[in-house]
Amino acid sequence: MTNAIRVLLVDDESEFVETLAERLEIRGFEPAVALNGTAALERLDEIRPQVMVLDLKMPGMSGLEVLRETLRKMPELPVIMLTGHGSEQERDEALASGAATYLQKPIDIETLSKLLTETASAGAVPGEEA
Repeated sequence: MTNAIRVLLVDDESEFVETLAERLEIRGFEPAVALNGTAALERLDEIRPQVMVLDLKMPGMSGLEVLRETLRKMPELPVIMLTGHGSEQERDEALASGAATYLQKPIDIETLSKLLTETASAGAVPGEEA
């Protein structure tokens, strides 16, 4: 059994999300990647993430749609919205829809690592006893 924090990274920019996954893995996280909203929702039960990092703007299912469906399935899962193209209105909507926080790209990897640790520690761990 590993103590690594399971993070589901959802972003349609494959190079960005793969690089982010590698950088988090080096820092002791257990990242998994989904390149679209449908894949993210399919992987929730398989991965049982402790925190999700979710892009706002994706083709097909938007980040807000993924956020709402994710929280319907796993209401205890903290979701961090991370976007390079969001507006103040979208930030407000994401937070009102249940996002734990809303960040702009680019983000410093150390800042994100710390936030992931704090966010996962503060919330319940899906699929595990407290």
